Amino acid sequence: MHVFWITSRAAGVLALLLSSAGVSVGLLMGGRYVRRRGPDLRVTHEALAVATMVAIVIHAGALLGDSYMSPSVADLTVPFVSSFNRLWTSVGIVCGWLTLILGLSYYARAHIGVQRWRRLHRFTAVVWLASIAHALGEGTDAGQAWFLLGVGALVLPAFVLLTVRASSSAAKGATA
Repeated sequence: MHVFWITSRAAGVLALLLSSAGVSVGLLMGGRYVRRRGPDLRVTHEALAVATMVAIVIHAGALLGDSYMSPSVADLTVPFVSSFNRLWTSVGIVCGWLTLILGLSYYARAHIGVQRWRRLHRFTAVVWLASIAHALGEGTDAGQAWFLLGVGALVLPAFVLLTVRASSSAAKGATA
């Protein structure tokens, strides 16, 4: 049914929007751009992360009902199994799993160690960038103006914050 395809598309766009907002909030907190007396953004960051994970599960799960593609569970969960746009589908699958693992690792940080968790959590930005590549490489709406403008409104600020953060980290590393 067409409704499953539309649901998957909507959930995919939503996942990208939510993750972009989450990356921005995380970078604002980690870069200390928000004063301590300002709003506590941890709850917002966590809510965005959880909502992103839910949207990713819906994005993939809705395709199980799509009669045109008729994918198997393996097609949607195992990289390089699907014959549909194999590279970009596999990038999306890897990003989906890594987003779930990195997002849920927050709840295990006491067991894995906060410092180790923070180092692990930095890979979230790499997964987010690869998710953008998945959306642009495979997304049905990738060439549409509404998609590029809507997603760009959240992706570009997050990308700028990430660039500033990476530049300041590189500068600190060069002077150390």
